[in-house]
Amino acid sequence: MEKEKRKISVDPVLCIACILAVISAFIVKPGKEYIGYIDFRSLGILWGLMVVIQGFKENSVFEKIATALLSKVKNGRQLSATLVFLCFFSSMFITNDVALITFVPFALMMLSSCKREDLTVWVVILQTVAANLGSMLTPLGNPQNLYLYGTSGMGLAGFMAVTLPYTVLSFVIILGGVFLLPRGAEPIRLKEEVSTVEKFGSSRQIIVYGILFAAALMTVLGYIPWYISVAAIFVVVLGMDPKILFRADYVLLLTFIGFFVFTGNLGRIDRLSEILKDVVRGREFIVSILASQVISNVPATFLLIGFASDIREIIAGVNVGGLGTLIASMASLISYKNYANEYSDKKGAYLLRFTAVNVIMLICMVVLHSFL
Repeated sequence: MEKEKRKISVDPVLCIACILAVISAFIVKPGKEYIGYIDFRSLGILWGLMVVIQGFKENSVFEKIATALLSKVKNGRQLSATLVFLCFFSSMFITNDVALITFVPFALMMLSSCKREDLTVWVVILQTVAANLGSMLTPLGNPQNLYLYGTSGMGLAGFMAVTLPYTVLSFVIILGGVFLLPRGAEPIRLKEEVSTVEKFGSSRQIIVYGILFAAALMTVLGYIPWYISVAAIFVVVLGMDPKILFRADYVLLLTFIGFFVFTGNLGRIDRLSEILKDVVRGREFIVSILASQVISNVPATFLLIGFASDIREIIAGVNVGGLGTLIASMASLISYKNYANEYSDKKGAYLLRFTAVNVIMLICMVVLHSFL
């Protein structure tokens, strides 16, 4: 418990959200309207997905999938492609954060065991870009998409019509990047890692979590009321494996609440609200990208959504805005910290290459937007 308290106290985004919420509360007197700021549906669905995904992680589901795919690779390029596109496709369903938390350490282990550490920096960078861009396709892919999907009232087809062109271009560019990586002369051998991972996990729990994930997906799509889904996940997980309930990212949930209060109060300050509307409306895409570079794309979503006239442009902007600086998407910090822990003497080279790749990708996305 003390560890969790320390984590909450030092999380910079949560601290900023709380500070902004408190400052705004001095301007807009707290009252019953504050409850209306909070999107309990989004918070409930996000919590449920976090718990279910943690259940999958506890049973090494993602590692099992990865090792099954990697057992077929024959050279360094195929290994790199598998590690990168695991992040690209899995992030569409388990979020970019979870994809990177799972597969970046996995990639570091695999590349080291195969003696292909020459590929590490590029694989980790491409994994990060792949997770951030693959996650944009679906409402499940990242926290801002889950919120924007619920707020917009779009159907799944309408939402994906916005994000699909960027996702397709991302896939093509990332695939090109992977093909530039060297194959290597020696064949890849992963038998020891495959056999080790296959021993972990409970088949019964995996089936139960699979059913709960399907229920969570139906909730996102509006077929199951969110409170029923949340209650079912809580009761089932409490009875089956209660420790999982404590592994949801409560820091992120508290951050959402802080931004809900702050942006709700901003909307009630007439003069400031009009200024923000003038700045944002008609420029949603570019303003979303610029804001994301400084405060990251999740806070940028909450800051801008109330003042935008075209939510489709916000959806595209905050997802594309995850490219660029290291903090444009907080998920990028996960990869950086993992790489820096293993190769502390190469942090500068990583940042330089990471920024170069992200800027190139961002330019490509902006050019695509100009044709849409």
